[in-house]
Amino acid sequence: MENLDIDNILQIVQLSDELEFEKASAIQLKLRWMIKEDESLRPIRDHLRFLIRNYENKHWSNVDNVTDEQINSNSKAELFVSAENTFIYERKELIKSKLKAYGLLQSDLAKILGHRDNYMSELINGVRPFSKDDIIIIHRLLKIKLDSLISPFVKEDVAQHVRVTLQKLNKAKVKLSKKDYDFV
Repeated sequence: MENLDIDNILQIVQLSDELEFEKASAIQLKLRWMIKEDESLRPIRDHLRFLIRNYENKHWSNVDNVTDEQINSNSKAELFVSAENTFIYERKELIKSKLKAYGLLQSDLAKILGHRDNYMSELINGVRPFSKDDIIIIHRLLKIKLDSLISPFVKEDVAQHVRVTLQKLNKAKVKLSKKDYDFV
């Protein structure tokens, strides 16, 4: 999944699964309007469109070959990306409201963090991930709780590893609630 980092997108040859497909689609939509501010993002958006089109043609073009497992996988991926986008939107609005309350602009925050304005826009809009240092500085500067800045989602393989390991350990004090088990 890390290969969908904006810096690596142009090196991607194909999308490998439904989650990458949904994430690529979400990023491509964000880039559609971000191009108005930063034309250098156009090749990335165009390449994502190419990858998405190829994935759709390979996996979704023949309705007779679409399986229930594929539909379920796509539904899970859509839910994950939707939850992630909701988190990013809420974080963005929280940061913007705190900036306003402190009389700061997004460009001021970019200067504080040592980023150019366009890069800051990519961070705020969830096209790029914030670094740990960025998160800590925003947390301390704008008095925003860390759990409002750090995405609560982990990769499915990591979540599955935790679930299996906890079951094997069978320790009564180290149980997760049903809600806590929902890592993704």
